Amino acid sequence: MVFSTVLTSVPNLYLTRKPKNIHIPIRCLSSPSVSISSQSNLTQFDLKAYWASLYAEITQKLEEAIPVKYPDQIYEAMRYSVLAKGAKRAPPVMCVAAYEIFGDNRLAAFPTACALEMVHAASLIHDDLPCMDDAPERRGQPSNHKVFGDDMAILAGDALFPLGFHHIVMHTPPELVPESRLLRVIAEIARTVGSSGMAAGQFLDLKGGNTVDFIQEKKYGAMGECSAVCGGLLAGAKDDEIERLRRYGRAVGVLYEVVNDVLLSKSTEKEGTEGQEKKGKGYVRLYGIEKSMEIIEELQSKAKNELDGFEKYGDCVAPLYSFIDYAINRGFNVSDLSQ
Repeated sequence: MVFSTVLTSVPNLYLTRKPKNIHIPIRCLSSPSVSISSQSNLTQFDLKAYWASLYAEITQKLEEAIPVKYPDQIYEAMRYSVLAKGAKRAPPVMCVAAYEIFGDNRLAAFPTACALEMVHAASLIHDDLPCMDDAPERRGQPSNHKVFGDDMAILAGDALFPLGFHHIVMHTPPELVPESRLLRVIAEIARTVGSSGMAAGQFLDLKGGNTVDFIQEKKYGAMGECSAVCGGLLAGAKDDEIERLRRYGRAVGVLYEVVNDVLLSKSTEKEGTEGQEKKGKGYVRLYGIEKSMEIIEELQSKAKNELDGFEKYGDCVAPLYSFIDYAINRGFNVSDLSQ
């Protein structure tokens, strides 16, 4: 329901690989002081190396957080989705990146980062069920219910949600993060996955209708928003900074999905195939390519403008800027980081 996708399953945030010979001609937004599209020091930021480093650390901590114990099959089903080689780890990476704008010890963010990945995986397990999006594949492998059955998939998702909250409470260093901040983080995640967040988006996606903006914001923007906000909350960012992160994360989350829609449409058009039909509606299907391209530019501008408000933090903001460019250009295959 959120932050990672492949062309052959229900879209979320990242394409496994960019379709060959497909180009999206988006203008680079310019700002001589902070834009990663400009000839500034931020152009030297290596998002792939940054992502790879965090990917390895977070995956190791997730491995430790979900050991196999009785009843074995539930834990095996949980691990199957959370530790899938095709996982992109986008929510935890964005959480840590946002934390590092304001905080100086990323270990404080890791428990929440892991929890976000658990919640993310749980939402994908439930999304893929036959009664929902009926997706046969996820993260480059058969969907959880195809391997473990519908009943076990439901239980695995149900177990991952509370495990995420438990992990935050039990593993966040109290000397680094006050309890008051943890409570705000837990409330933020609960709101995101609940009836006013991702669940609402999924409901409307199933129901249909011309509510694509709301659906995209809740299904895809919500996890980006939550990931960025949680990082800021953990580090003690000010309320106005939290709101900037909120708007930034929401814009980037939806941006990824609109770009996915355009890439899929252009790919199937070029290959002369119809592509896989999705339940619900995307931007291209509702508005067409031209309008979708305009929306991409608007979201790119909106996300960048929010980060411009963090100019005083200098290069600490570079990872978040680079996510905007990556959302459009897909400069590397995130799945390769798990190899």
